[in-house]
Amino acid sequence: MTQQNKNIFYILMVLAMAGWGASWVNAKVLSSYINEYEMIFLRNFFTIITLVPVLIITKKYFYINRRSFLLAVLASVIMIVYLKCYFLGTKHGTASLGGALVTTLIPINTFIFMALFWGKKILKKDIFALGLGAIGVLTMLNVWSFSHEQIFSIQNMYFLGASILWPALTITSSKITNTSPMVFGLYMYLISTIFVSLFFVDISEINFASFDTIFWINILILAIVATTFATTVYFIGIEKLGTNEVSSFIFLVPFFAIVFSILFLKEEVHITTIIGVVLTVIAVKILNNIQIFKKKKVEQ
Repeated sequence: MTQQNKNIFYILMVLAMAGWGASWVNAKVLSSYINEYEMIFLRNFFTIITLVPVLIITKKYFYINRRSFLLAVLASVIMIVYLKCYFLGTKHGTASLGGALVTTLIPINTFIFMALFWGKKILKKDIFALGLGAIGVLTMLNVWSFSHEQIFSIQNMYFLGASILWPALTITSSKITNTSPMVFGLYMYLISTIFVSLFFVDISEINFASFDTIFWINILILAIVATTFATTVYFIGIEKLGTNEVSSFIFLVPFFAIVFSILFLKEEVHITTIIGVVLTVIAVKILNNIQIFKKKKVEQ
């Protein structure tokens, strides 16, 4: 990839991270129109119809083997529960805290899972980073106020649940074989939509007539921008640039979540959230050996 193409792709990555950050605001807005299962159904519906052309254009097509299909079934169940926590957390709490807490805690929890269940070696720097991350998370939860009601509030429990479920989803997805991650994602969306339609949503009872322009803008951004576009760019980025370089862009998600929450929801962001984000971002950087700024090679 030429430097010019890299620069274009960097812009696309920033836009993708903005989409992920905005998704927390979208969920908050949508919570006043629909419930969590209706959100999952509508989000997945628009994601599927926009992801299919992308798979055809990128020549990923739709092949999935039996192992990957069974994993997609498991992943779809996990995703439904994750999206429920994600949606209800923002409904009862703030989009800024959700976007900051969950997105910074996910890579930390993923590292812990890998260490506990897959024997990932823990170095001294990792212990330091985990401790720093714990302080950051506790700061975002504002435990220093010693208010039991605030620390164990329903939104915090939903956000913590989401931060545990997404690593489980990531690890499940990582076990697929001979299947494109984007194709796996399509099947996961299809299966989860079927599950939700069968057990949780009566489509005929959804009051589509009550949905205004604000609703449709937010559901389409959530499905097309935050899911189809952002996920596609992220996976292509991993193929073209590598996991380590692409991972550095994740740090932009809490920033966008906070900024968009202030701009569109007029939320008041506490200083504890900002401090907590900074601490956890540093912890994630240390844990994953991510280089934000690469050193230029000196020509001899």
